[in-house]
Amino acid sequence: MQFTEVRNYCLELMDTEEDFPFGPDIYVYKVKGKIFAILGTDHGEGRLNLKCDPDEALALRDLFPAIKPGYHMNKKHWNTVRLNGTVPEQEIKRQIDQSRRLVIQSLPKAQRHHLVLVNN
Repeated sequence: MQFTEVRNYCLELMDTEEDFPFGPDIYVYKVKGKIFAILGTDHGEGRLNLKCDPDEALALRDLFPAIKPGYHMNKKHWNTVRLNGTVPEQEIKRQIDQSRRLVIQSLPKAQRHHLVLVNN
């Protein structure tokens, strides 16, 4: 997946907000005000930060050389995915979906309940 494809996929997800709190070149995706993805570039290559289960984060780093500990994030809970074509599209989408689910699970019950009903 390339930068624009990731951006479009994040925007397709129900109740997703796009924000620019870190400047015009850093695309931040939130659900109910909580970040689940950060998209930017480094030397022309897309970079995507995603929340991840700590054990899965380590496994993904072992499986894919393009996945590293989250840049400027809690490295236990976040990964950075280089969008260089080496991680399959479906795997990137799965990781985006998983990041979003983890954030939704951390929301107060009333907000979480609404999102579960809308997205199932």
